[in-house]
Formats: sequence, C-alpha cells, structure tokens
Amino acid sequence: MPAEKTLNDLFLDTLKDIYFAEKQILKALPKMARAARSEEGKAGFLKHRDETEGQIERLGQVFEIIGKPARGKTCEAIQGIIAEGEEIMEEYRDSPALDAGLISSAKAVEHYEIARYGTLKSWAAQLGLDGAVALLDANLQEEIATDQKLTALGEAAANPKASRQAAE
Repeated sequence: MPAEKTLNDLFLDTLKDIYFAEKQILKALPKMARAARSEEGKAGFLKHRDETEGQIERLGQVFEIIGKPARGKTCEAIQGIIAEGEEIMEEYRDSPALDAGLISSAKAVEHYEIARYGTLKSWAAQLGLDGAVALLDANLQEEIATDQKLTALGEAAANPKASRQAAE
C-alpha cells in the first residue's frame, strides 16, 4: 500500500507545477511582446519576462531549501491559458482589439500565478519553511503588481482604443 500523501508532498507537487508554468510563461512573453501593437504593451511584456527570470531563480532557491532538484511537472492549466493567448494573437492579429486581448490573456496568467504563490506561501509557513515563505512572497508581490499594471494599461489605453475602433 502506498504511503499516505502529506502537505509536504502537495507542496512539492505544486512547486513543480509553478516552476513548469513559469518556464512556459518565459517562452510566451517574447511572443506576446512581438504581437503587441502598443509600445507600452511591448515594454510591459518584456519587463515581465525579466521579472519571470528572477521568479524562476527564486523557485530554484525554494527547491534548494527543501533539498529537491528544481524540476517542473506538466501544468495543463498554464498550457491552456497560453494556448488561449496564442489563439487571440492569431484571431486578432490585425485588430485594434489585439492589445486588449493580450492584456486579458496576461491577466489570466497572473491570476493563476497569484493563486499558486499565495497557496505555496501559506503552506510553506505551515511547514516551517521560513526561507521559502520570503521567496514565495517576493514572487507573489511581483505578480500582484503586474496584474495591477495590466489593469491600468488596459483601462488607460488598450480597452478605449479597441472600443473607439468598434464605434467607428
């Protein structure tokens, strides 16, 4: 009979999940930057790519804290979210609504990451992994800030531009 799974096991599985997700996001961000029509959008996606590299480094440190190799586990959720973003890039390529769609896709990614990092941070605290708590919180705070920047960018530029074009 297999051993009963513990919170430690769940923490490791979820850590592998977000590690895989961040690696996939790192690949997707340059594509999103190239697709974006506005300079603000392009710059924002490239800035977040740089932040994502730092987040992956922090995750590597969390793996070190728990004495496990930094390895990902296929995350179907992030693959689906990224596929939706690619679909928007294709279907809205020549549309003034493209940037609004890219922002929407990026916000879906951010919300997934916020959920994962918030959960991992809570579990790390429960498991007494104080060093991991700080690293996971740093990633969480960056994701929250990125989500807020995306909202502001959408509301200030991308959404009004898309809706003005629709009214013409």
